[in-house]
Amino acid sequence: MHEVMGGAGAGAGAGADPGVGIGPAVPADAGEVLALVRRAYAPYVERIGREPAPMGADYSELIARGSVTVARRGAALVGVLVSEPGENFLLVENIAVAPEEQGTGLGARLLERAEREARELGLGELRLYTNAKMTENLSYYPRRGFVEVERREEDGFDRVFYARALG
Repeated sequence: MHEVMGGAGAGAGAGADPGVGIGPAVPADAGEVLALVRRAYAPYVERIGREPAPMGADYSELIARGSVTVARRGAALVGVLVSEPGENFLLVENIAVAPEEQGTGLGARLLERAEREARELGLGELRLYTNAKMTENLSYYPRRGFVEVERREEDGFDRVFYARALG
């Protein structure tokens, strides 16, 4: 599991940007995915006191499992979504948006993509969590219909857990 949202929390609305394509990651994307995640989460390292979990994830493995979706503007990788299905929910493990794309609505589009994936799998809920020190996210998710369900320490991180039922 990973803290969600490197740099997408302050985003604007979710208007579709025809210049950005979203689709499954391929094995050759792994290095570029890690580089984008590291750039997106870099501002949080000092605040948290260590690297957020997504900065150390094995993206080659996650891509091989089919868990990674990427957003590209032309050839440039600009966003990453990592998700895993659970028993009756889709866990959004990570959303990362390139710093130069933050505030464009791309984070919201990636959340919409996760919702579509959950519905296609017949799952009734989206779940995610964020680090309590990623304070931007604590208001971002409730604005998108997520309800805080729990706070606890996990893997040495103070995490805030959210869920949103899919109607």
